[in-house]
Amino acid sequence: MKSDIEIAQEAKMDHITEIAAQLGISEDELELYGKYKAKLSDGLWERIKDREDGKLVLVTAINPTPAGEGKTTTSIGLGEAFGKLGKKAVLALREPSLGPCFGIKGGAAGGGYAQVVPMEDLNLHFTGDFHAITSANNLLAALLDNHIQQGNELGIDPRQVVWKRCLDMNDRALRNIVIGLGSKMDGMVREDHFIITVASEIMAVLCLADNMEDLKKRLGRMIVAYTFDGKPVTADDLHATGSMAALLKDALKPNLIQTLEHNPAIVHGGPFANIAHGCNSVRATKTALKLADIVITEAGFGADLGAEKFFDIKCRMAGLKPDAVVLVATIRALKYNGGVLKDALSEENLDALQKGIVNLEKHIENLQKYNVPVVVTLNSFVTDTEQEIAFVEQFCRERDCEFALSRVWERGGEGGVALANKVLQTLETKTSDFAPLYEDSLSLTEKIEKVAKEIYGAKDVTYSPAAQRELKRIEQLGMGDFPVCMAKTQYSLSDDMSKLGRPRDFTLNVREAYVSAGAGFVVAITGAIMTMPGLPKVPAANGIDVNSEGVITGLF
Repeated sequence: MKSDIEIAQEAKMDHITEIAAQLGISEDELELYGKYKAKLSDGLWERIKDREDGKLVLVTAINPTPAGEGKTTTSIGLGEAFGKLGKKAVLALREPSLGPCFGIKGGAAGGGYAQVVPMEDLNLHFTGDFHAITSANNLLAALLDNHIQQGNELGIDPRQVVWKRCLDMNDRALRNIVIGLGSKMDGMVREDHFIITVASEIMAVLCLADNMEDLKKRLGRMIVAYTFDGKPVTADDLHATGSMAALLKDALKPNLIQTLEHNPAIVHGGPFANIAHGCNSVRATKTALKLADIVITEAGFGADLGAEKFFDIKCRMAGLKPDAVVLVATIRALKYNGGVLKDALSEENLDALQKGIVNLEKHIENLQKYNVPVVVTLNSFVTDTEQEIAFVEQFCRERDCEFALSRVWERGGEGGVALANKVLQTLETKTSDFAPLYEDSLSLTEKIEKVAKEIYGAKDVTYSPAAQRELKRIEQLGMGDFPVCMAKTQYSLSDDMSKLGRPRDFTLNVREAYVSAGAGFVVAITGAIMTMPGLPKVPAANGIDVNSEGVITGLF
C-alpha cells in the first residue's frame, strides 16, 4: 500500500467552499486561505448559536505504544463512515505540533485512506495559529523582562518569574538557559526556560475561550511572576493583554478543511495531552455541534490523560455533555502490553493478549466512571487472527461495552461502517448521564489524589516540598476550586513509562505544581515528564525533503 503522504498528495480535493456548503455555510462566512483551507467567521457563529446541539462522540484510546493505536485515523474514518451512511457529521480535531512532526511521532493528519487534507499544510504551518500563539507568548516574555530592565516598578522578583518562552520545536538545549548576558543594557541576568508551544498557557487559553472578550479576560489574568513580597503579577499588570489579543485575532477562529472523502473537518488548537489539557478548541467543538447532527472529536494520547482532561476540564468549563465514547485499541498494542517485543507482534499470542488486555480493562472502567456509553473498536491489522479478535470482543461484551472492528486505514469510510452503525445504535438506545470525576469544592491535593487513585490506579501520592508549597500558595490565592491538569507520561497508567499493562500499588510523585490562572486549571507535573521534549537519535526531520517542484516527501 502507498504511504500516507502519497495517498494524500494524490487526493483530488474539493474547493473549501463546496465543503462548507455541505454544512450550510456560505462563502461570505469563510475567510479563505487558498483553495482548500478556510477560517470560520465570527458572523457564522452569531447566525447559528441558537440552534440545537448535535450528538457529541469522543474518540480516545488505550495507552500509546510503539505498535501504534490509530486514534486520529479512527476518528477521521468514523467521520467518513457517517458520510457513507448519509449522516450529517463533522469532525472536530486538534492541529498537529511541529515538535512531534520533526521528532519521533510524525504527522497527525490520520493515516492510510482515513486522512484530513491538505496533509502537508496541516502538519507544517497550516493557517499560522501556532505561530501566532508562539509570538504572543514571547511578546509577553519580552515585555516582562523589559519591565524589569526599565526600573521594575511592580517590584518583580527575578527569582520568581514563572512565565517561560516557547518554541514549537523539540529543542532540549533550551529547557534551562541564562538570559541577559552581556552589557547592562542587555537586561538583567537570570535563569530562564523554554517550553514547547503546545504547552504554553496561551494555547490552553485560546482553546478554552468562547470569544474575544473571554480570550482577553483569560490572557489578562495569566500569572507571569511574583513580587518580592509574594504577590502575583499578571499580564494585565504589564499592559500586555491588548497586544497579545491582536496577535491572536485570527488564530481564535476555527479552521475548516476536508477528509479524503470530502467530509468536513474543523481543526483548531492543539495543547499537548501529556503536559496540557489535550483537546481541540471549545469554539471548534461548539461550532461543530451547531452545524451537524453528529460531532466526532478526539482527546490526546490514552484515555487516562486525554479523556480525563476532556471530561474534567473541557466539558466542565464549556458545559459540554458527551453522548458516547469510542475507545480505540489494537491487538498488537495489547500484546505489547503483555510483554511481547515489537518485532514479534505479528505472531498470534493469546497468552500475551490475555496479559496485556488489562490495560484496555482499566480504560473501560475509567470511562464508565463518567456514566457515558462506551464502544470499543479494534483498529484492525492484517496480522490479527480470528481467535485474537474473538477474545477481545468477548472481553468487551462481558464489561457492558459495544464492540466493532475498524478497517478505515485500508478502506476509508467503507471500513468504518460497522463502527459507525454501532455508534449510531449506542446513541439511539443508551443514555449518557455524564458527570465529572470530582467536585470543584475538593482541595487541590484531593483532586490530584482522586485522579491518581481512581484513573491511574495509584496506591498513594507523594509531593516534593516545592510542589506542596506551591499548591498551598495557589489555594491561598483563591484558586483552590480550579480543576487539576495532570502532566504525566502517556506510555503508562503510572508516572513510570516502563510500567506497562495495568500497574498496581504504585506511588505517584508530584514534583512540581503551578497555576494556569488564565486557563483556569492547576498543573501538577509528575515523574520525569518534560515541558520541552527532545529529539530522538534519528529525528523524523532527517527523512523529510522537498523537490524542485515543491513536492514534500518523508512527512510520513
